Amino acid sequence: MSTIDTSEFRTLLEQERARIKSAIEHLHQEHPGNLEDELGEVGGRGSDNHLGDMATATFDRELDEGLEEGAQHTLEQVERALARIEDGTYGTCERCGKPIGEDRLRARPSATLCIDDQRLADRG
Repeated sequence: MSTIDTSEFRTLLEQERARIKSAIEHLHQEHPGNLEDELGEVGGRGSDNHLGDMATATFDRELDEGLEEGAQHTLEQVERALARIEDGTYGTCERCGKPIGEDRLRARPSATLCIDDQRLADRG
C-alpha cells in the first residue's frame, strides 16, 4: 500500500487525461471521413489521378493513425494509474512491491515500476 499523498498525482493524471483526449479529438477532426472521401476526384480511377497527392494523403492519414494509437495507449496507462489511486496501490511497484519514488512519479505519473525494475524491463 502506498504512503504518498496522491492528490498531487491525481491532478497531474487528470490534466494528462484531458490533454490526451483533446489531442485525439483534434486528430479525428483533421480526418473526419475515410481516405476516399478526403481524396475525392483525385483518388478516383479516372485519368485525373495525382499519385503524389494520393501518397501524401495516405502518408498523413497513416501518421495520424499511429499518433492516435500511441495516444490511446498512453490514455490507457493514465486511466490505470487513476484506478490504482482509487484502490490504494498507486505508487507501489508492480514487480517488487516497493514504493516508487515521488520524483519518478512526478516525471511519469503513470509509472507502474520503480526505477530499478524499469531499468531491468528496458534491458529486456
